[in-house]
Amino acid sequence: MTTQLICCGISVLDRVWPLPELPTSGGKYHASDYLELGGGMAANAAVAAARLGAQTAYWGRGGEDSAGQVMRQEMAAYGVEVSNFRLCAGVRSSVSAILVANDGERMIVNFRDADMPKDAGWLPLDDVRACAAVLADIRWVEGACSLYEKARALGIPTVIDAEKADAVAFTTLLPLVDHAIFSDPGLRSFTGGAVLNDDASRIKALKKVRALGCRVAAVTLGAQGTVWLDDAGMHRQAAFTVKAVDTTGAGDVFHGAYTLAIGEGQTVTQAMRFASAVAALKCTRRGGRAGIPSRAEVDLLLAEPAA
Repeated sequence: MTTQLICCGISVLDRVWPLPELPTSGGKYHASDYLELGGGMAANAAVAAARLGAQTAYWGRGGEDSAGQVMRQEMAAYGVEVSNFRLCAGVRSSVSAILVANDGERMIVNFRDADMPKDAGWLPLDDVRACAAVLADIRWVEGACSLYEKARALGIPTVIDAEKADAVAFTTLLPLVDHAIFSDPGLRSFTGGAVLNDDASRIKALKKVRALGCRVAAVTLGAQGTVWLDDAGMHRQAAFTVKAVDTTGAGDVFHGAYTLAIGEGQTVTQAMRFASAVAALKCTRRGGRAGIPSRAEVDLLLAEPAA
């Protein structure tokens, strides 16, 4: 049976310019290409899960504009169910300018319309009953809160993509989350800007996350792998060694893969390794979505003996 997931949160139209290296000052720079692609944390996670074989629905909002139409159509083409990707009149969709260097590093400038409607009363929460797991990012607190409360009431695992946010977003959502997976900047944001440069400082922060009710608290660290804390203590998943071409969307893809693995009944350790493999393979290719691997490709990497 195909695993059913819901991913709720932000969708962004990414406009991508590949460059030899990232700019360090003002001036004119020549891009080797130009790409216009759908992006956004929950949206990319939904595409990743669908690419890996899940039956996935995306819940979110965009503007009733050309960017919103492009994002909706592209996501549907990847096999994501988008009937609850609502395009709202009178507001503009979120867009990003992304500069990507040859070494895979990137610079992102994002616009989000502050007038985007926040109400989540239209979400079809009865659909959650059919899910094996749900994911939300931290960009639409009202939508995430509604989804999490319903999933918790039904005993369905909840996962959050925890990026930079204000304290209210964290204190509202984290008590409803089973698996809280932060980026490094996201975890620093949660702590109010603390310096997190070693395992001791990160574990201290993750303990505070778990104190809010999260069963698993994790932080992804790119090439340094992933560190997480659960009832058994601290754990680490090393990053897979690959030649990075483009890291855009790697964190989002990690979250989608992790949520799928949890929905399939994998252990946390298995899910972390699976998500790490998916994110690593994505980084070997251009594009936040075009670079997402197939399940067969991931299985091949996981079958390789440890270095």
